[in-house]
Amino acid sequence: MISQERREKMERQSWQVVGSHSATKLCRWTKSMLQGKGGCYKHTFYGIASHRCMEHTPNVSCANKCVFCWRNHINPVAMDWKFDTDDPEEILEESLRKHYSTIEKQCLSPNALEARKEEARQVRHCALSLVGEPVAYPRIAEFVAALHRRRISSFLVTNGQFPEALRQLPRVTQLYLSCDAADRHHLQQVGRPLFKDFWERYLESMEILRDRTERTVCRLTLLRDVNMGSPSEWASLLRRCEPDFIEVKGVTMAGLFAKSGLGTMNMPTHLEVKQFAEALSAELPGYSLCCEHEHSNSALVASERFHDGEGWRTWIDFEHFADSWESAELTAQDYTSPTPDWALLGSPGEGFAPTETRKLRARPRPVLSEEKENWRQRWASEPKAVDLGKLSPELP
Repeated sequence: MISQERREKMERQSWQVVGSHSATKLCRWTKSMLQGKGGCYKHTFYGIASHRCMEHTPNVSCANKCVFCWRNHINPVAMDWKFDTDDPEEILEESLRKHYSTIEKQCLSPNALEARKEEARQVRHCALSLVGEPVAYPRIAEFVAALHRRRISSFLVTNGQFPEALRQLPRVTQLYLSCDAADRHHLQQVGRPLFKDFWERYLESMEILRDRTERTVCRLTLLRDVNMGSPSEWASLLRRCEPDFIEVKGVTMAGLFAKSGLGTMNMPTHLEVKQFAEALSAELPGYSLCCEHEHSNSALVASERFHDGEGWRTWIDFEHFADSWESAELTAQDYTSPTPDWALLGSPGEGFAPTETRKLRARPRPVLSEEKENWRQRWASEPKAVDLGKLSPELP
C-alpha cells in the first residue's frame, strides 16, 4: 500500500491517489484543449481528443529510475508486486469519478469552451502512462477490458522490464515500449533499471512487441550527447521489433535533471530531433518520417504499411476499435484513419491543429541557438560524450 507520507506528497502535487496502488492526474493538454489552445502530440499523430483523455496508472511502482523522469521519482520502485490487489472495476470507477471532479473545476474557467465542456465530461481515451509499470498490475487484463467495454481507448506504456507480463497482456488500442538507449551501457545509465538482467528483459520485450497484432510504438527519449549515438545502432535495435511507429522526442527538463549530471545543453532542439528521425528512417527500409509536433519537440517515423495511395493513415478509427476490440482477427491496419495535412511533416503550423488558438512564445524557440552550437562543438572535440555514471555518483 502507498504510505501515508507518500500519498500526502503526491496529493500536494495534484495527484489523485486511488486505492492502494493506483493514481490519476489531470494532464496539462487536457486543460489546454478544453480551452481551445491545442492538443498533445497524440492528437497530432493519432487523432486523440486531448480534452477527453484521462491520464492514469493502475500501478504507481516502477522498476526503473530514469534520469529524465518528469515525475521526479515521487513514486516507489519495485521489482515485483508489493501491494494489496485492488479490484479493477473499483479502480476505474474511482479514477473516473476523481477525473470528472477535476474536469468540473476546469469547466468553471471562463476560458473553457462550451462545446468542449460537454465532451470532456465523457472520457474516451485513457493514457496508461502517468507513472509506474501498468503491466505489473496482476489484474491488468480485467482493467483494460473494463476500459474497452466503456468504449474508452487504451494507450499503454511499458518500460520492457516485465516481458512475461507483457506476453500475457490482452490487446490494447496502442502499445508503447519506452526505448531509452540503443546499447546495454547507455540503457543502464539512462534508465537506471533495478533488474540485473535488464538488457535481456528489454530485448525480449522488443521481440514480444514484434508479434503483437495491435498498433505498436517504440518511443525514443533523446538526450544530446548521451543516447543520440549512431542512428544505425538504433536502427539495428529497432529491427528486432519492427514497430508500426517510432516516436522520437527530445528530453524536457525535470526536477531531478541536474542531480543526474544533466542540463539544458542535453536537451536537443526540434530541428535536431527531426534530423535524427530523418537519419533513423534512412537506416530503416520501409519507414519514413511523416509527422511532427513542434510544441512537444517530437517527430513520428511510421511504417509505410500505414501509407496508401492517397497518403498517410496514422490516425485511429476509435469507433471501429470500440466495436471490434474483442475480435481475434482485428489487426493494427484495420482501425486506421487518414492523417490530416496539418499534422504532417513540414506543415505551416509544425503539427499544431488549425482548429486551435496557439499561444505564441514571447520569443521564438531558436532552431539551434549559438549557445547550444558552441556547446555542441565543444563536446564534439572531447574524446567521450557525457558519462552519467561519472557525473552523478548517485547513479547505480
